Amino acid sequence: MVTEQLTRNENYGVWSRAMLITLKATNKIGFIDGSSEKPDQNSQLLYQWERCNAIVLSWIMNTVSKELFNGIVYSTLVVWKDLKERFDKVNGSQIFSLHKEIGYLTQGNVIVSVYFSKLSYGMNMLHS
Repeated sequence: MVTEQLTRNENYGVWSRAMLITLKATNKIGFIDGSSEKPDQNSQLLYQWERCNAIVLSWIMNTVSKELFNGIVYSTLVVWKDLKERFDKVNGSQIFSLHKEIGYLTQGNVIVSVYFSKLSYGMNMLHS
């Protein structure tokens, strides 16, 4: 469902937003925010929970680069948290670069909707 592939810090924001939308749409957000806790070993719901968790993990693994995949393929419950801690960082040079891009952005000969999308993307990245 998500076509954006996580490769580096610069595209983490777009990737994670696309994944969150997919997880919300499929009612699976609880598997990454901790609200869907793993049932006890004797629970009748354990198999169903493990199956849903495997689906979420496979969606994540199918949307990361090969290098990242090799590091998370053996993880189980903390993949989302680990990726967030690793990639959800904005440093001063990235902020400066975004300000610069927005400052130099002109419509030129592109249609208004494309120009607006580029401008909105830059502003959203600054405020996320």
